Amino acid sequence: MATGAGTEASYARWLRSQLEAPDVVLLAAEQETRIVGYAYGSLEGHDYMALRGPAGVIHDLFVEPDSRSQGIGRMLLDAAIAELQGQGANLIVLSTAHRNEAAQRLFAAAGFRPTMVEMTLNGEA
Repeated sequence: MATGAGTEASYARWLRSQLEAPDVVLLAAEQETRIVGYAYGSLEGHDYMALRGPAGVIHDLFVEPDSRSQGIGRMLLDAAIAELQGQGANLIVLSTAHRNEAAQRLFAAAGFRPTMVEMTLNGEA
């Protein structure tokens, strides 16, 4: 998805709108009064495209580049999983970019395994 000058502010507004949703998990990691990462997930029903039943879905897990390799991502991931399971999710799913090997190592270390492969054809090639 193409981003523009207002993307970050628009996404922040949208995330704030999710704070009161009963089936949403939104966590922040703070260091010295500065937000350095966040996790966003939700409970979802059947996903026929992904061939799966109801699940907790981790949509976003982000840590500021200068705060990475400190265990923050793992803490956010573990907390998001615990919250989703606490809301009744027996299955937790997430996606990551094919080239994001660091994230894939983190998710594998937490017990995730590949189940689907998304392939993209860009007509602009």
